[in-house]
Amino acid sequence: MDILVKVVQFFLSLTLLVTVHEFGHFIVARLFKIRVEKFYIFFDWGFSLFKIRRGETEYGLGWLPLGGYCKIAGMVDESMDTEQLKSEPQPWEFRSKPAWQRFFVLIAGVSMNVLLAFLIYCGIAYTWGTSYISNDDVVYGYNFNEAAESLGFSDGDRIVSMGGEKIENIQSIANRIILADGDVEVEVLRKQAPLRFTISYDSINSVRKDGDRLAGMITLRMPFIIDSLASQSAIDAGLQRGDRIVGIDGIEEEDFGAYAPLLAERAGSSAELSVLRGADTLKITSQVSAEGKLGVMVRPLDITPRTEHYSLWEAIPAGARLTGKSIKNYWDQLKLIVKPDTGLYKQVGGFIAIGNIFPSTWDWSQFWSMTAFLSIILAIMNIIPIPGLDGGHTLFTLWEMITRRKVSDKVLEVAQYIGLILILALVIFANGNDIYRLFK
Repeated sequence: MDILVKVVQFFLSLTLLVTVHEFGHFIVARLFKIRVEKFYIFFDWGFSLFKIRRGETEYGLGWLPLGGYCKIAGMVDESMDTEQLKSEPQPWEFRSKPAWQRFFVLIAGVSMNVLLAFLIYCGIAYTWGTSYISNDDVVYGYNFNEAAESLGFSDGDRIVSMGGEKIENIQSIANRIILADGDVEVEVLRKQAPLRFTISYDSINSVRKDGDRLAGMITLRMPFIIDSLASQSAIDAGLQRGDRIVGIDGIEEEDFGAYAPLLAERAGSSAELSVLRGADTLKITSQVSAEGKLGVMVRPLDITPRTEHYSLWEAIPAGARLTGKSIKNYWDQLKLIVKPDTGLYKQVGGFIAIGNIFPSTWDWSQFWSMTAFLSIILAIMNIIPIPGLDGGHTLFTLWEMITRRKVSDKVLEVAQYIGLILILALVIFANGNDIYRLFK
């Protein structure tokens, strides 16, 4: 059932994004009186589920739910329908229009995706606000995996700033490391004392090249505070609700997670606990069960996310900020992915990776947030100047606008083939990564 929910969200989001993208091309083409031969939701390879003709355009519903398309007359596109190019250009064809009109038709899809993301982010800000966990509220510090420790962090560190900027949202901590394009200056509080160190770019790359090391780099530290007593032995030992255990048999540990192996070693025997009660540190001897338990319930970490709420008018600039932030973050990722020394190309994912970003339960807030982010991704990927993408067509059109020389249809046709091969290779590579990670 969880997978089904993810799949439905993925296809619903993808269909919305591609339909909006193609509608951008459609509406601007019609504005310049360019004929649109087909406008389809889903692909109709072989046959369509439904179609109807209105004027010069056939509107339809295909059977393959992977987006949709808009077929513009006189344009070399992914359909590779070159028969129409053999005849004399007609005034209602794309190729007959001035370069500046063709330019706006080409960028309309990307523009619509950015506009959609902006509108969604405005709606999210107005409806739910923006929530985050503040770094100031993480009073017990963080735990770090082996990869993060190799960069210089130590369990219990409270991170103050990175790259000279104060950390506010804890989600930005890992991103500042993963997306670093050089050395990173870090300031932490370690055992309440300020400490500065530099994470080298080479060290970051060594971590990035192994995707498994990126998982769980930083987690919230939770103290061992007793919430309630669940056994007679704990009561007899004198433990109380609110006691904080900070050591066992002389071994000092601040994090609850560190006690499981220590208690397992003392299963069936007694242990001397260092207990912080108010301002006093007590030594209490307690029995450890055969299962390695003290017989107490631990108080869960209580950090309440902060939420900023916006009025309708405040939501507009908030949506603009979120859109700009998403564009910057994804562009930074893309720049690093194409640099071989970062190893981030190994993390590129296909349909499975995209589907997995959606939650396993239906949550409208998360659905729209992921859809807005994917809309930004679709816009940026389409504007890359690769033949076969909007960016490739736009590049040829800009060349014509600058040089006053139109690129021949034959060159456009060959470039389209090259672009489709590159895109197909990227799709195979990305989805191959997904399959490899599944088996791994």
